[in-house]
Amino acid sequence: MPEGDTVWRTAQAMDKALTGARITLSDFRVPQLAEVELTGKLVNGTVSRGKHLLTRIGDDHTLHTHLKMEGAWHLYRAESRWQRPIDQARVVLRTPRWIAVGFSLGIVELLARDAEEQAVGHLGPDLLGDNWNRDEAVRRLRHDSDRPIGEALLDQRNLAGIGNLYENELCFLSGVLPTTPVSRVGDLERMVDRAKSLLEANKGRRIQTTTGNTRHGTQHWVYGRNTHPCQRCGTTIETGLLGPAGRQRTAFWCPSCQT
Repeated sequence: MPEGDTVWRTAQAMDKALTGARITLSDFRVPQLAEVELTGKLVNGTVSRGKHLLTRIGDDHTLHTHLKMEGAWHLYRAESRWQRPIDQARVVLRTPRWIAVGFSLGIVELLARDAEEQAVGHLGPDLLGDNWNRDEAVRRLRHDSDRPIGEALLDQRNLAGIGNLYENELCFLSGVLPTTPVSRVGDLERMVDRAKSLLEANKGRRIQTTTGNTRHGTQHWVYGRNTHPCQRCGTTIETGLLGPAGRQRTAFWCPSCQT
């Protein structure tokens, strides 16, 4: 699933390409919106909230989308060839200069403008948003002190924007196992500050790195590196499943650097 910095970058690209233009064709390829017609409406902007995207159209509508695991928004010129199969397209918005195509989107819904908070109001402080509040994020994490820190970081109700990659890397950088209860994380404020710094540093990059190195195989400390040696101590990285049945995520850790 894309991380919050990827979604932020997607919002920036869509905002730059579409804002101020009128839609010349709208095509919703999901049953509940199949008859919706937005032709002639002005695009007023696109913003991200955690991993959610809000595209404001006309005076009354907001297109709410979520990439989930496989989704992506692409921007094409009229003459460009699409880079994914046409049957994966869920939304097509055409303007005089651009065609925005949402592929394999996990959520597609058209909201009344004043209903945006019903879709994203449950989210915690957005690491890359104007509403970022470190103290509130820490308070929410501590609310369930017995919960494993890995699960708590992934819960978008605590703070919005962290996915599996950053969760694993943050645990490594903080020297704790993903299964460590929140109450036993020594400096939760520092972990949250580090999360903010990582997303800020990567939001302008196409290659995410938590080590500072963008060379293949060295971008991350533990994520995706099971059976490889730890880049800090040389111990073999281990992997397992974290979370309740049905919602488990893959965890990576160094048994020497994390306790």
